[in-house]
Amino acid sequence: MKIILAAVDYRLVVAWKEFFGEDRNVSIIETDITQLTCDAIVSPANSFGFMDGGLDYALSERFGWNLEKKLQQRIKDLPEGELLVGQAMVIETGDSVIPFLISAPTMRVPMNFNIDTSVNAYLAMKAVLIQAKNEPGINSVAVPGLCTGVGRMAPMIAARQMFQAYKEIILGERMDFKNFSEAQKYQWNINPQSMIYIH
Repeated sequence: MKIILAAVDYRLVVAWKEFFGEDRNVSIIETDITQLTCDAIVSPANSFGFMDGGLDYALSERFGWNLEKKLQQRIKDLPEGELLVGQAMVIETGDSVIPFLISAPTMRVPMNFNIDTSVNAYLAMKAVLIQAKNEPGINSVAVPGLCTGVGRMAPMIAARQMFQAYKEIILGERMDFKNFSEAQKYQWNINPQSMIYIH
């Protein structure tokens, strides 16, 4: 699986290099992600499939606004009627250059309150990688910064969370907590702003 991390924000590129820099299966590019050639591109959307803001707006312009309607209908057909943070969905774009889109909500609805102190980038990245691994037609996936737009998560924290998800899903470094304290420390390491770790 080839992962392409792409953003126009140089701070995010620097943060990704801090964590992913040594991995040969990960490319880090300072560019417009919608102009890449890959099997799938990630939409860091919301739980209801609205694609009319931020990067999602650019994706809707790139693939056509019917894609938003298609995604929303797929979400409505789910038993829950929404795509939860920590879940992702693959849909076909009808595009020959980027045939798949992976919708992975980083927030339930667009908001910036408390997103920067969450682990939503970690949850979204895990969902993206699980879907990509399970879709036979996806061998390369372009991923933008997660939670770094409207969510205002610091680039270094977002990169840390995305890398942790990558280690678990792609590199197979599974968690094995012996007690609650270890789980709590793990959470704190993913986002030190999210909680007070009691040693």
